[in-house]
Amino acid sequence: MLATIKRNENKVLLPSEMTPCLDRISAAIGLNDQTPDCFVRTLPFMAGDATAGAENEFQAVVAGKRENIDLARVIETSNYYRNLVEQARTGETSQRRVMALERLLKDKDGKDWENSWVWFPRRALNRFANRVFNEDLKADKSMPASEYRKDAACFVFEKNGENQVRVPVSYLLKLALADAIGDDNGVPEPIKVWGEKMLTHFSNDNSSPELFSFYPVKSDGPKRLGEKLAGETLLRFLLTQALVAYAGHKFELNENGQKVKVFFSATPPGDQKRLNDIISDAFYRELFMSPCLSGWDRGEEKKEYMGVCHKVLSRSQINAVTQLKEAGIINSNLVVLPNTSNISLANNGTHISLGSVKLSQCMADPASGFTALDEKYTGDLAIKIWEHFLPLFATTYSAAPHRLEFQAFHPEQVLGFMPHELTHTHLRMIWRRWKKKAHLKIMGKSLTPFGPVWLDRLIANIFRLKGDFVPDGRLIDYFTSVMSTFHSPALNGSLESEDNLKKDLTEMGVFDGRMALYQLVRLRKYHQMGYSGFEHRYFSVFEDIVRDMGKAADLQVLITALVQKYIYSRQVDHAMIPDSPIVESERRQIFFCTAIGVPTFFVKTRTRNRFLAKILKNTAKTRQSHRYPGYTRVLVREYQRALIALIQTEGADLVSALNSAPILDDLDNRINRPETHAAWGRITQGILDGTGKHKPMSLPGRQFNAKAESYYGRNLRETHVSQGFDLLGKAFEQIDLWARYRDNSYGQALGRILGSQDILRFLKSMRQDFMDGTCAPETLKKFIYLMVLVVSREMKAWQDD
Repeated sequence: MLATIKRNENKVLLPSEMTPCLDRISAAIGLNDQTPDCFVRTLPFMAGDATAGAENEFQAVVAGKRENIDLARVIETSNYYRNLVEQARTGETSQRRVMALERLLKDKDGKDWENSWVWFPRRALNRFANRVFNEDLKADKSMPASEYRKDAACFVFEKNGENQVRVPVSYLLKLALADAIGDDNGVPEPIKVWGEKMLTHFSNDNSSPELFSFYPVKSDGPKRLGEKLAGETLLRFLLTQALVAYAGHKFELNENGQKVKVFFSATPPGDQKRLNDIISDAFYRELFMSPCLSGWDRGEEKKEYMGVCHKVLSRSQINAVTQLKEAGIINSNLVVLPNTSNISLANNGTHISLGSVKLSQCMADPASGFTALDEKYTGDLAIKIWEHFLPLFATTYSAAPHRLEFQAFHPEQVLGFMPHELTHTHLRMIWRRWKKKAHLKIMGKSLTPFGPVWLDRLIANIFRLKGDFVPDGRLIDYFTSVMSTFHSPALNGSLESEDNLKKDLTEMGVFDGRMALYQLVRLRKYHQMGYSGFEHRYFSVFEDIVRDMGKAADLQVLITALVQKYIYSRQVDHAMIPDSPIVESERRQIFFCTAIGVPTFFVKTRTRNRFLAKILKNTAKTRQSHRYPGYTRVLVREYQRALIALIQTEGADLVSALNSAPILDDLDNRINRPETHAAWGRITQGILDGTGKHKPMSLPGRQFNAKAESYYGRNLRETHVSQGFDLLGKAFEQIDLWARYRDNSYGQALGRILGSQDILRFLKSMRQDFMDGTCAPETLKKFIYLMVLVVSREMKAWQDD
């Protein structure tokens, strides 16, 4: 058993038995160190051992007239709205709030209503879909005799003498699949069996639809793991589009003036922010928080938990104002008080999880000698090392370009949750450089907005203050990673570290002990998740799923393997990266600088982080800071180049074994030619196409952000759908061969679905109609069946492995 880690004045003291312990762990997981080549090939997460899966969060909108949209109906018939109107009439509150709300409802009429629910006649559900709906309304689904949830009445209502169902778009997707596979008219048995298993993957808990991988992919065979993961993601996205189209017809959504769209978009929509600024936090939760109908046995409890998350994040946002004042960033009592309701849970990202077959098997076998403590101890160290490499990923593989107007540049607004993620020192450094980047100066003096919007707009117009452009707005508007306290480090390798930190943060009013600990890279523990590995939570929007998501996953595998090499070759240990808030903040600030686009950061010249010092030793163009004595000034891009060089030199054997040289060449282009190769550059150009502008600062902030929302919902969605069809064509070729020569049940299923029609001709004949949104309902049903068949082959292969 690993000796207990002792604390002494905020330092982590490693036990003298560390080397024997690692020897034991190495033996337990089957490392072979007889030769360097054997050592590398037997490391966890190498070829044949690494697995991957993804969870994608999508943006959902419902387009239509005000009278047909559930969100508008709920607002207008709510007691909140009625009371607001009455209070304004009697002079108890300002007319401005009522006018702002009514103006928003009028402006949205006939346009997109973000995260609105949908409604449709209950008779539109077939018997199986109705059964699924009834089961999901149970208070405890693990008990067949369970009563209905207390809020079950929220999901049904009567209109024109007919029972209606009202659900969020996230749950609509599940009902659509249930309805399609539950058709009584001769659905092939494999479609029913595997389709039912796929239903469990629709398990969102936030405002937007979420869907996680139908099956993990493995790093074996001729295809790269990243290519497989990108393919699985594209198939899920394409199936999502098919289910939306199917629901539009079968559930009479189109007929009732509701046009649903689902697509990748990372930052909260502008109009949802606008609505959030008008209403209370409780009413916001009523409108937008997921009811958690799917994915949990006790969905109502999960819904209450998500309410806790929203309350805590809203409170933390206000708590951050005090932190900014203590940091000296706010120097007076004049602040723009953040809204009591926080909208960050409407951020949408992609989480890529990597697992190790070897580690998972060891954890499953008590006789292996690899314990939960070993998993936590090595996992925490791996995360600490990993965080130094995060600046290679932010804005390069995914991004969420965002414009900030001058009048939005209040630190209590734009710095988001960073006061809880960085120390005051690094927060002040980032704020000063961000203001410099945004040219917030008048006659040589730094200037930030005063507060009254009319005055700030006037100043901005007179002095031509445009604000700033941020390559990834999502990463600064979301609670990505809580900072440790001095007495409760999160990553010191002890089993109780996370609980201790949550207790400290709860007492400080920053967090709630019931919540999962927010981290950029999160350890996935075998006894909680069923596999041992890491979840990476910092991806926003991928411009090209194959080119961006696929290559990002491949780079993740390479770096994860390098991290394992560092650990098991004893090159890096916990002592090299001390567990303190200062050391955490020092390495994480680089990630935030990358997301914001701030070109430099500062590190203590005599940093206690010896691993960071090692990287900086080979980083070009560093110099002693004139402004901050005792600190070294570092360029973000040079730091990124140093990381690439580190991988190429100290991971040369891994690069060769994983055939990753092309991945590093691609990364080099993204770092050195970001406008054309990095995700933020390509997405930004896509947003600007058709505007006649070539730079984001050429457009007013509100116009750029509106263009971005339009680009995600139309252009980028069509690109991703087209990519999905290209991939599906190859998958259909394989399933056709499989059906002909390997598995007769697939041939029978194809015959039941298509008759004598060729599968590739079917795909070609319906593709354009699908893209145009004119596919016939029966064609859509066949298409869904075929996609389920394709996915089922991969699910079965994984299950049988």
